[in-house]
Amino acid sequence: MPALFTIEPQNPEQYRQQTRRSTLIIAVIFIALAMLLSSSAVLLFGTPGGDNFRWNATGVALAVALSFALVRGLLWRQPLMASAVYGWRLKRSLMRVTNLMHHVKAGVAARDHTAMQVLRFYHLGLTQMHQLDANSSSLSEAVAEINQHSERMQEAKLDLQQPTLYSEWLEAVKQIPASRQ
Repeated sequence: MPALFTIEPQNPEQYRQQTRRSTLIIAVIFIALAMLLSSSAVLLFGTPGGDNFRWNATGVALAVALSFALVRGLLWRQPLMASAVYGWRLKRSLMRVTNLMHHVKAGVAARDHTAMQVLRFYHLGLTQMHQLDANSSSLSEAVAEINQHSERMQEAKLDLQQPTLYSEWLEAVKQIPASRQ
């Protein structure tokens, strides 16, 4: 079964330090490109003393596009982006589950094991995301639900370690009739 995502141990302090650094690098790249491309556009196409707003805006728009291409095409695979990429993939995986949460909750209520595993992955991922983002207040709101679900899984003799999300699980959960809450 191919995995969509696997939760890996992360040091929250190191994660935040690395994501701040990669964000700063991307911001510097964007600013440099925006200044260079805007100035070049005005120099090549603008009119001296005229309104060159559209050329400045064109340069900024090109800088956005070029920055995006550089990040996704070149920087995405570099070690300096590893933490940011991990965080993005974690949040993307959680969003996939969130989009199916009405099916997941209906499956959990019906004691469907796949739905229970998906919800456990979601809880583990959500816990890690809040720890990485240093957002303990939001995490404390979910503790009761997480503990209640852990108890249900133990009653069903399911493994509480569900660090991996599988596409097959999501497809199976989609087939569960959604609850009407």
